[in-house]
Amino acid sequence: MASRSNADAPVRWAVAGGGMLGMTLALRLREAGHDVTLLEAAPGLGGLVSAWRIGDITWDRHYHVTLLSDARLRAVLRELGLDASMRWVETRTGFYSGGRHHSMSSTPEFLRFPPLNAVEKLRLGATIFTASKIKDPGGLEQIPAADWLRRRSGRGVFEKIWLPLLRAKLGDNYRDASAAFIWATISRMYAARRSGLKKEMFGYLPGGYAALLEKLGERLRAKGVEIRTGAALERVSGTPGGGVTVAVRGDGERTFDRCAITLPAPTVSRLCPDLDAGEHALLSGVRYQGIVCASLLLKKPLAGFYVTNITDPAPFTAVIEMSALVDPDQLGGHHLVYLPWYVDAGDDVAFTEADASLQARFWPALKRMHPHLDDGDLAAFQVSRARHVMAIPTLGYSSKLPPRDTSVPGLHIVNSAMICNGTLNVDETVGVAESAAPELAALPPLAVAANRATPARA
Repeated sequence: MASRSNADAPVRWAVAGGGMLGMTLALRLREAGHDVTLLEAAPGLGGLVSAWRIGDITWDRHYHVTLLSDARLRAVLRELGLDASMRWVETRTGFYSGGRHHSMSSTPEFLRFPPLNAVEKLRLGATIFTASKIKDPGGLEQIPAADWLRRRSGRGVFEKIWLPLLRAKLGDNYRDASAAFIWATISRMYAARRSGLKKEMFGYLPGGYAALLEKLGERLRAKGVEIRTGAALERVSGTPGGGVTVAVRGDGERTFDRCAITLPAPTVSRLCPDLDAGEHALLSGVRYQGIVCASLLLKKPLAGFYVTNITDPAPFTAVIEMSALVDPDQLGGHHLVYLPWYVDAGDDVAFTEADASLQARFWPALKRMHPHLDDGDLAAFQVSRARHVMAIPTLGYSSKLPPRDTSVPGLHIVNSAMICNGTLNVDETVGVAESAAPELAALPPLAVAANRATPARA
Protein backbone atom coordinates (compact mmCIF):
# COMPACT_ATOMS: atom_id res chain seq x y z
CA MET A 1 0.00 0.00 0.00
CA ALA A 2 1.23 3.52 -0.75
CA SER A 3 2.59 5.42 2.22
CA ARG A 4 1.04 8.69 3.26
CA SER A 5 2.89 11.78 2.11
CA ASN A 6 3.15 13.41 5.55
CA ALA A 7 4.89 10.62 7.45
CA ASP A 8 5.60 12.88 10.42
CA ALA A 9 1.98 13.98 10.89
CA PRO A 10 -0.54 11.21 11.60
CA VAL A 11 -4.05 12.13 10.53
CA ARG A 12 -6.88 11.64 13.02
CA TRP A 13 -9.48 9.68 11.06
CA ALA A 14 -13.04 8.78 11.94
CA VAL A 15 -14.49 5.90 9.93
CA ALA A 16 -18.28 5.87 10.22
CA GLY A 17 -19.80 2.43 9.75
CA GLY A 18 -18.43 -0.85 11.07
CA GLY A 19 -19.35 -3.23 8.27
CA MET A 20 -16.74 -5.07 6.23
CA LEU A 21 -16.09 -1.96 4.16
CA GLY A 22 -15.53 0.26 7.19
CA MET A 23 -13.47 -2.34 9.04
CA THR A 24 -11.20 -2.90 6.04
CA LEU A 25 -10.77 0.82 5.45
CA ALA A 26 -10.00 1.45 9.13
CA LEU A 27 -7.35 -1.27 9.06
CA ARG A 28 -5.63 0.14 5.97
CA LEU A 29 -5.62 3.70 7.32
CA ARG A 30 -4.14 2.50 10.59
CA GLU A 31 -1.50 0.44 8.77
CA ALA A 32 -0.55 3.67 6.96
CA GLY A 33 0.26 5.20 10.34
CA HIS A 34 -2.86 7.22 11.07
CA ASP A 35 -4.92 7.45 14.25
CA VAL A 36 -8.26 5.80 13.52
CA THR A 37 -11.57 5.64 15.37
CA LEU A 38 -14.19 3.25 14.01
CA LEU A 39 -17.80 4.20 14.84
CA GLU A 40 -20.66 1.70 14.56
CA ALA A 41 -24.26 2.31 15.63
CA ALA A 42 -25.07 -1.36 16.26
CA PRO A 43 -23.96 -3.23 19.39
CA GLY A 44 -21.45 -5.22 17.34
CA LEU A 45 -19.41 -4.96 14.16
CA GLY A 46 -20.26 -6.47 10.80
CA GLY A 47 -23.24 -4.61 9.34
CA LEU A 48 -24.92 -6.79 6.72
CA VAL A 49 -22.48 -9.64 7.41
CA SER A 50 -23.08 -9.68 11.16
CA ALA A 51 -24.13 -12.88 12.91
CA TRP A 52 -27.00 -13.55 15.28
CA ARG A 53 -28.46 -16.27 17.44
CA ILE A 54 -31.22 -18.37 15.91
CA GLY A 55 -32.50 -21.33 17.88
CA ASP A 56 -29.43 -22.80 19.53
CA ILE A 57 -26.86 -21.78 16.90
CA THR A 58 -25.04 -18.60 15.89
CA TRP A 59 -24.75 -17.94 12.17
CA ASP A 60 -24.95 -15.16 9.60
CA ARG A 61 -27.97 -12.87 9.74
CA HIS A 62 -28.11 -12.84 5.93
CA TYR A 63 -26.82 -15.36 3.43
CA HIS A 64 -23.35 -14.96 1.96
CA VAL A 65 -21.12 -17.15 -0.13
CA THR A 66 -17.46 -16.91 -1.13
CA LEU A 67 -16.29 -17.78 -4.63
CA LEU A 68 -12.87 -19.07 -5.59
CA SER A 69 -12.53 -15.91 -7.68
CA ASP A 70 -13.16 -13.51 -4.75
CA ALA A 71 -9.52 -12.38 -4.69
CA ARG A 72 -9.89 -9.32 -2.45
CA LEU A 73 -11.89 -11.05 0.27
CA ARG A 74 -9.62 -14.07 0.18
CA ALA A 75 -6.57 -11.80 0.56
CA VAL A 76 -8.07 -10.48 3.81
CA LEU A 77 -8.78 -14.05 4.92
CA ARG A 78 -5.14 -14.95 4.26
CA GLU A 79 -3.94 -11.95 6.28
CA LEU A 80 -6.02 -13.20 9.20
CA GLY A 81 -4.87 -16.80 8.80
CA LEU A 82 -8.35 -17.98 7.81
CA ASP A 83 -8.17 -18.79 4.09
CA ALA A 84 -6.73 -22.24 4.72
CA SER A 85 -9.79 -23.01 6.86
CA MET A 86 -12.24 -22.30 4.03
CA ARG A 87 -14.32 -25.27 2.95
CA TRP A 88 -15.07 -25.53 -0.76
CA VAL A 89 -18.13 -27.41 -1.90
CA GLU A 90 -19.73 -28.26 -5.24
CA THR A 91 -23.22 -26.80 -5.14
CA ARG A 92 -26.37 -27.22 -7.19
CA THR A 93 -28.75 -24.62 -8.59
CA GLY A 94 -32.46 -25.26 -8.93
CA PHE A 95 -35.52 -23.66 -10.45
CA TYR A 96 -39.05 -23.99 -9.14
CA SER A 97 -41.30 -23.61 -12.15
CA GLY A 98 -44.73 -24.96 -12.94
CA GLY A 99 -45.05 -26.41 -9.45
CA ARG A 100 -41.95 -28.59 -9.88
CA HIS A 101 -38.28 -28.48 -8.96
CA HIS A 102 -35.77 -28.61 -11.79
CA SER A 103 -31.99 -28.79 -11.43
CA MET A 104 -29.84 -26.62 -13.68
CA SER A 105 -26.42 -27.51 -12.29
CA SER A 106 -24.73 -29.11 -15.30
CA THR A 107 -24.81 -29.07 -19.06
CA PRO A 108 -26.97 -32.23 -19.33
CA GLU A 109 -29.47 -30.78 -16.84
CA PHE A 110 -29.54 -27.52 -18.78
CA LEU A 111 -30.28 -29.43 -21.97
CA ARG A 112 -33.11 -31.33 -20.26
CA PHE A 113 -34.58 -28.24 -18.57
CA PRO A 114 -38.34 -28.68 -19.25
CA PRO A 115 -39.60 -25.07 -19.09
CA LEU A 116 -37.61 -24.11 -22.21
CA ASN A 117 -37.70 -25.55 -25.70
CA ALA A 118 -34.52 -26.29 -27.68
CA VAL A 119 -34.33 -22.88 -29.36
CA GLU A 120 -34.93 -21.07 -26.08
CA LYS A 121 -32.19 -23.07 -24.39
CA LEU A 122 -29.81 -22.17 -27.17
CA ARG A 123 -30.62 -18.48 -26.88
CA LEU A 124 -30.34 -18.53 -23.07
CA GLY A 125 -26.97 -20.26 -23.23
CA ALA A 126 -25.77 -17.81 -25.88
CA THR A 127 -26.86 -14.84 -23.74
CA ILE A 128 -24.95 -16.11 -20.72
CA PHE A 129 -21.87 -16.94 -22.80
CA THR A 130 -21.92 -13.56 -24.57
CA ALA A 131 -22.24 -11.66 -21.30
CA SER A 132 -19.36 -13.61 -19.77
CA LYS A 133 -17.07 -12.51 -22.61
CA ILE A 134 -17.78 -8.77 -22.40
CA LYS A 135 -14.71 -7.02 -21.00
CA ASP A 136 -15.93 -3.43 -20.81
CA PRO A 137 -19.55 -3.15 -19.62
CA GLY A 138 -19.62 0.65 -19.84
CA GLY A 139 -21.90 0.66 -22.87
CA LEU A 140 -24.38 -1.62 -21.12
CA GLU A 141 -25.05 1.11 -18.54
CA GLN A 142 -27.09 2.96 -21.16
CA ILE A 143 -29.31 -0.02 -22.09
CA PRO A 144 -32.28 -1.16 -19.98
CA ALA A 145 -31.69 -4.70 -18.70
CA ALA A 146 -35.12 -5.88 -19.89
CA ASP A 147 -34.53 -4.57 -23.42
CA TRP A 148 -31.10 -6.19 -23.66
CA LEU A 149 -32.38 -9.54 -22.40
CA ARG A 150 -35.41 -9.59 -24.72
CA ARG A 151 -33.17 -8.86 -27.68
CA ARG A 152 -30.55 -11.43 -26.74
CA SER A 153 -32.68 -14.25 -25.34
CA GLY A 154 -36.06 -13.73 -27.01
CA ARG A 155 -39.46 -13.08 -25.51
CA GLY A 156 -40.04 -16.68 -24.37
CA VAL A 157 -36.85 -16.90 -22.32
CA PHE A 158 -37.39 -13.42 -20.96
CA GLU A 159 -40.94 -14.17 -19.78
CA LYS A 160 -40.12 -17.64 -18.37
CA ILE A 161 -36.69 -17.03 -16.83
CA TRP A 162 -35.33 -13.50 -16.81
CA LEU A 163 -38.43 -11.52 -15.82
CA PRO A 164 -39.17 -13.61 -12.68
CA LEU A 165 -35.51 -13.37 -11.69
CA LEU A 166 -35.38 -9.61 -12.26
CA ARG A 167 -38.56 -9.12 -10.24
CA ALA A 168 -37.18 -11.36 -7.51
CA LYS A 169 -34.08 -9.23 -7.05
CA LEU A 170 -35.30 -5.76 -8.01
CA GLY A 171 -39.10 -5.80 -7.84
CA ASP A 172 -40.63 -3.22 -10.15
CA ASN A 173 -37.30 -1.39 -10.09
CA TYR A 174 -36.07 -3.86 -12.72
CA ARG A 175 -37.55 -1.51 -15.32
CA ASP A 176 -34.95 1.10 -14.40
CA ALA A 177 -31.93 -1.22 -14.08
CA SER A 178 -29.28 -1.24 -16.77
CA ALA A 179 -27.93 -4.26 -18.61
CA ALA A 180 -24.68 -3.80 -16.67
CA PHE A 181 -26.49 -5.40 -13.72
CA ILE A 182 -27.08 -8.58 -15.73
CA TRP A 183 -23.48 -8.54 -16.97
CA ALA A 184 -22.16 -8.23 -13.41
CA THR A 185 -24.40 -11.00 -12.10
CA ILE A 186 -23.48 -13.41 -14.88
CA SER A 187 -19.78 -12.54 -14.72
CA ARG A 188 -19.50 -13.27 -11.02
CA MET A 189 -21.42 -16.52 -11.09
CA TYR A 190 -19.72 -17.64 -14.30
CA ALA A 191 -16.36 -17.20 -12.57
CA ALA A 192 -17.47 -19.69 -9.90
CA ARG A 193 -17.90 -22.49 -12.40
CA ARG A 194 -15.17 -24.73 -13.66
CA SER A 195 -16.23 -24.27 -17.28
CA GLY A 196 -19.34 -23.28 -19.23
CA LEU A 197 -22.59 -24.23 -17.48
CA LYS A 198 -20.91 -26.87 -15.30
CA LYS A 199 -20.45 -27.32 -11.58
CA GLU A 200 -20.07 -24.52 -9.07
CA MET A 201 -17.54 -24.33 -6.25
CA PHE A 202 -18.66 -22.16 -3.35
CA GLY A 203 -16.91 -21.69 -0.05
CA TYR A 204 -17.74 -20.94 3.56
CA LEU A 205 -15.76 -20.32 6.71
CA PRO A 206 -16.44 -22.66 9.62
CA GLY A 207 -18.28 -20.58 12.19
CA GLY A 208 -19.64 -18.31 9.45
CA TYR A 209 -18.81 -14.62 9.19
CA ALA A 210 -18.77 -14.40 12.97
CA ALA A 211 -15.35 -16.09 12.85
CA LEU A 212 -14.06 -13.53 10.32
CA LEU A 213 -15.48 -10.56 12.23
CA GLU A 214 -13.93 -11.76 15.46
CA LYS A 215 -10.48 -12.10 13.89
CA LEU A 216 -10.72 -8.80 12.03
CA GLY A 217 -11.89 -7.02 15.17
CA GLU A 218 -8.94 -8.49 17.08
CA ARG A 219 -6.56 -7.30 14.36
CA LEU A 220 -7.99 -3.78 14.46
CA ARG A 221 -7.64 -3.55 18.23
CA ALA A 222 -4.14 -5.02 18.15
CA LYS A 223 -3.13 -2.37 15.60
CA GLY A 224 -4.48 0.38 17.84
CA VAL A 225 -7.79 1.25 16.15
CA GLU A 226 -10.29 2.66 18.64
CA ILE A 227 -13.57 0.79 18.13
CA ARG A 228 -16.78 2.31 19.45
CA THR A 229 -19.97 0.29 19.01
CA GLY A 230 -23.40 1.55 20.02
CA ALA A 231 -22.24 4.90 18.60
CA ALA A 232 -25.17 6.21 16.55
CA LEU A 233 -24.22 9.34 14.64
CA GLU A 234 -26.41 12.43 14.80
CA ARG A 235 -24.43 14.82 12.62
CA VAL A 236 -21.16 15.08 10.70
CA SER A 237 -20.14 18.64 9.90
CA GLY A 238 -17.20 20.77 8.93
CA THR A 239 -15.53 23.10 11.42
CA PRO A 240 -14.43 26.69 10.76
CA GLY A 241 -10.88 25.94 11.85
CA GLY A 242 -10.56 22.84 9.70
CA GLY A 243 -11.47 19.25 10.40
CA VAL A 244 -14.72 17.38 10.82
CA THR A 245 -16.94 17.28 13.91
CA VAL A 246 -18.79 14.03 14.57
CA ALA A 247 -21.73 14.11 16.98
CA VAL A 248 -22.66 10.79 18.60
CA ARG A 249 -26.08 10.39 20.16
CA GLY A 250 -25.81 10.65 23.93
CA ASP A 251 -22.03 11.01 23.83
CA GLY A 252 -21.27 14.51 22.63
CA GLU A 253 -18.98 15.66 19.84
CA ARG A 254 -15.44 14.91 18.74
CA THR A 255 -13.38 16.62 16.07
CA PHE A 256 -11.19 14.68 13.65
CA ASP A 257 -8.91 15.77 10.84
CA ARG A 258 -10.87 13.67 8.39
CA CYS A 259 -13.91 11.39 8.30
CA ALA A 260 -14.72 8.58 5.87
CA ILE A 261 -18.41 7.78 5.98
CA THR A 262 -19.32 4.31 4.69
CA LEU A 263 -23.07 4.48 5.31
CA PRO A 264 -25.85 4.34 2.65
CA ALA A 265 -26.32 7.40 0.48
CA PRO A 266 -29.62 8.60 2.06
CA THR A 267 -28.04 8.31 5.52
CA VAL A 268 -25.01 10.32 4.39
CA SER A 269 -27.30 13.09 3.11
CA ARG A 270 -29.24 13.14 6.39
CA LEU A 271 -26.16 13.18 8.63
CA CYS A 272 -24.12 15.68 6.61
CA PRO A 273 -26.18 18.88 6.18
CA ASP A 274 -23.13 20.93 5.17
CA LEU A 275 -22.81 19.15 1.83
CA ASP A 276 -23.74 21.35 -1.12
CA ALA A 277 -27.06 21.12 -2.92
CA GLY A 278 -25.61 19.18 -5.83
CA GLU A 279 -24.18 16.54 -3.52
CA HIS A 280 -27.46 16.16 -1.66
CA ALA A 281 -29.23 15.75 -5.00
CA LEU A 282 -26.82 13.04 -6.13
CA LEU A 283 -27.09 11.21 -2.81
CA SER A 284 -30.89 11.40 -2.91
CA GLY A 285 -30.81 10.10 -6.47
CA VAL A 286 -29.25 6.78 -5.43
CA ARG A 287 -32.16 4.37 -5.12
CA TYR A 288 -31.93 1.34 -2.88
CA GLN A 289 -33.37 -2.12 -2.71
CA GLY A 290 -33.98 -3.48 0.77
CA ILE A 291 -34.49 -6.97 2.12
CA VAL A 292 -36.79 -8.74 4.53
CA CYS A 293 -35.06 -12.07 5.12
CA ALA A 294 -36.42 -14.98 7.12
CA SER A 295 -34.02 -17.54 8.61
CA LEU A 296 -35.48 -20.97 9.28
CA LEU A 297 -33.95 -23.86 11.20
CA LEU A 298 -35.41 -27.12 9.92
CA LYS A 299 -35.18 -30.70 11.07
CA LYS A 300 -35.20 -31.95 7.45
CA PRO A 301 -33.32 -30.89 4.31
CA LEU A 302 -35.14 -29.43 1.33
CA ALA A 303 -34.14 -30.28 -2.26
CA GLY A 304 -30.36 -30.01 -1.95
CA PHE A 305 -30.03 -26.83 -4.04
CA TYR A 306 -27.94 -24.01 -2.60
CA VAL A 307 -30.21 -21.58 -4.41
CA THR A 308 -33.65 -22.27 -5.83
CA ASN A 309 -34.79 -19.59 -8.27
CA ILE A 310 -38.57 -19.24 -8.25
CA THR A 311 -40.54 -18.46 -11.39
CA ASP A 312 -43.95 -19.32 -9.87
CA PRO A 313 -45.78 -16.82 -7.60
CA ALA A 314 -44.41 -16.92 -4.03
CA PRO A 315 -44.23 -14.52 -1.07
CA PHE A 316 -40.42 -14.74 -1.03
CA THR A 317 -38.05 -14.29 -3.94
CA ALA A 318 -35.78 -17.35 -3.65
CA VAL A 319 -34.93 -20.26 -1.39
CA ILE A 320 -31.37 -20.42 -0.07
CA GLU A 321 -30.65 -23.79 1.49
CA MET A 322 -27.48 -22.90 3.36
CA SER A 323 -27.05 -26.43 4.63
CA ALA A 324 -26.63 -27.61 1.03
CA LEU A 325 -23.31 -25.76 1.32
CA VAL A 326 -22.57 -25.75 5.05
CA ASP A 327 -22.12 -29.03 6.91
CA PRO A 328 -25.14 -29.49 9.23
CA ASP A 329 -22.63 -30.26 12.00
CA GLN A 330 -21.84 -26.52 11.87
CA LEU A 331 -25.53 -25.84 12.45
CA GLY A 332 -26.23 -28.07 15.41
CA GLY A 333 -27.47 -30.84 13.13
CA HIS A 334 -30.20 -28.60 11.73
CA HIS A 335 -30.76 -27.37 8.19
CA LEU A 336 -30.57 -23.60 7.76
CA VAL A 337 -32.75 -21.98 5.08
CA TYR A 338 -33.02 -18.33 4.11
CA LEU A 339 -36.17 -16.96 2.47
CA PRO A 340 -35.28 -13.50 1.11
CA TRP A 341 -37.89 -11.00 0.03
CA TYR A 342 -36.31 -8.08 -1.82
CA VAL A 343 -38.38 -4.91 -1.60
CA ASP A 344 -38.03 -1.23 -2.40
CA ALA A 345 -36.34 0.68 0.41
CA GLY A 346 -39.40 2.94 0.67
CA ASP A 347 -41.87 0.08 1.17
CA ASP A 348 -42.73 0.81 4.80
CA VAL A 349 -45.44 -1.88 4.95
CA ALA A 350 -42.91 -4.64 4.16
CA PHE A 351 -40.49 -3.46 6.84
CA THR A 352 -43.12 -3.22 9.56
CA GLU A 353 -44.86 -6.56 8.99
CA ALA A 354 -44.53 -8.67 12.14
CA ASP A 355 -42.50 -11.88 12.22
CA ALA A 356 -45.63 -13.90 13.03
CA SER A 357 -47.42 -12.48 10.00
CA LEU A 358 -44.46 -13.27 7.74
CA GLN A 359 -44.27 -16.79 9.13
CA ALA A 360 -47.97 -17.27 8.40
CA ARG A 361 -47.28 -16.46 4.74
CA PHE A 362 -43.79 -17.90 4.21
CA TRP A 363 -44.06 -21.26 5.96
CA PRO A 364 -47.17 -22.56 4.12
CA ALA A 365 -45.63 -21.46 0.80
CA LEU A 366 -42.41 -23.34 1.57
CA LYS A 367 -44.41 -26.43 2.53
CA ARG A 368 -46.28 -26.28 -0.79
CA MET A 369 -42.93 -26.29 -2.57
CA HIS A 370 -41.65 -29.13 -0.35
CA PRO A 371 -44.61 -31.38 0.59
CA HIS A 372 -42.43 -33.64 2.76
CA LEU A 373 -42.29 -30.88 5.38
CA ASP A 374 -44.73 -30.66 8.25
CA ASP A 375 -45.12 -28.19 11.10
CA GLY A 376 -43.00 -30.28 13.44
CA ASP A 377 -40.00 -29.76 11.15
CA LEU A 378 -39.75 -26.04 11.89
CA ALA A 379 -37.35 -25.53 14.80
CA ALA A 380 -36.98 -21.74 14.53
CA PHE A 381 -38.21 -18.83 12.40
CA GLN A 382 -36.56 -15.40 12.68
CA VAL A 383 -36.64 -12.30 10.46
CA SER A 384 -33.96 -9.74 9.68
CA ARG A 385 -34.74 -6.48 7.91
CA ALA A 386 -32.39 -4.06 6.19
CA ARG A 387 -33.75 -1.06 4.32
CA HIS A 388 -30.67 0.06 2.35
CA VAL A 389 -28.96 -3.05 1.02
CA MET A 390 -28.17 -2.58 -2.66
CA ALA A 391 -28.02 0.56 -4.77
CA ILE A 392 -30.10 -0.05 -7.89
CA PRO A 393 -27.86 0.23 -10.99
CA THR A 394 -30.01 2.64 -12.97
CA LEU A 395 -29.18 3.84 -16.49
CA GLY A 396 -25.92 5.77 -16.56
CA TYR A 397 -25.34 4.88 -12.93
CA SER A 398 -21.61 5.53 -12.72
CA SER A 399 -22.06 9.13 -13.94
CA LYS A 400 -24.63 9.91 -11.23
CA LEU A 401 -22.60 9.13 -8.12
CA PRO A 402 -21.48 11.82 -5.68
CA PRO A 403 -17.75 12.43 -5.44
CA ARG A 404 -15.69 10.59 -2.86
CA ASP A 405 -14.04 13.83 -1.73
CA THR A 406 -16.84 16.21 -0.86
CA SER A 407 -17.33 19.98 -0.67
CA VAL A 408 -16.90 19.71 3.12
CA PRO A 409 -13.12 19.76 3.70
CA GLY A 410 -12.04 16.49 5.30
CA LEU A 411 -15.31 14.62 4.67
CA HIS A 412 -15.14 11.63 2.31
CA ILE A 413 -17.84 9.22 1.12
CA VAL A 414 -16.74 5.60 0.69
CA ASN A 415 -19.75 3.30 0.52
CA SER A 416 -21.15 0.34 -1.39
CA ALA A 417 -23.06 2.65 -3.74
CA MET A 418 -19.66 3.15 -5.37
CA ILE A 419 -19.75 -0.41 -6.72
CA CYS A 420 -20.12 0.31 -10.42
CA ASN A 421 -20.78 -2.48 -12.89
CA GLY A 422 -20.66 -5.04 -10.11
CA THR A 423 -23.02 -6.87 -7.79
CA LEU A 424 -23.29 -6.31 -4.08
CA ASN A 425 -21.22 -8.94 -2.27
CA VAL A 426 -18.52 -8.97 0.37
CA ASP A 427 -15.67 -9.17 -2.13
CA GLU A 428 -16.92 -6.03 -3.91
CA THR A 429 -17.31 -4.05 -0.66
CA VAL A 430 -13.81 -5.02 0.42
CA GLY A 431 -12.68 -3.89 -3.04
CA VAL A 432 -14.23 -0.44 -2.53
CA ALA A 433 -12.22 -0.04 0.69
CA GLU A 434 -8.99 -1.35 -0.83
CA SER A 435 -9.35 0.99 -3.82
CA ALA A 436 -9.99 4.10 -1.73
CA ALA A 437 -7.50 3.46 1.07
CA PRO A 438 -4.19 4.36 -0.64
CA GLU A 439 -5.38 7.78 -1.81
CA LEU A 440 -7.11 8.57 1.48
CA ALA A 441 -4.08 7.45 3.45
CA ALA A 442 -1.89 9.87 1.47
CA LEU A 443 -4.00 12.91 2.41
CA PRO A 444 -2.40 15.22 4.99
CA PRO A 445 -4.07 16.73 8.06
CA LEU A 446 -6.41 19.51 7.02
CA ALA A 447 -4.09 22.23 8.37
CA VAL A 448 -1.44 20.98 5.95
CA ALA A 449 -3.96 20.53 3.16
CA ALA A 450 -5.00 24.19 3.49
CA ASN A 451 -1.56 25.25 2.29
CA ARG A 452 -1.74 22.99 -0.77
CA ALA A 453 -3.76 22.86 -3.92
CA THR A 454 -7.25 21.45 -3.36
CA PRO A 455 -7.23 17.69 -4.09
CA ALA A 456 -9.11 16.63 -7.18
CA ARG A 457 -12.55 15.20 -6.46
CA ALA A 458 -12.93 11.51 -7.27
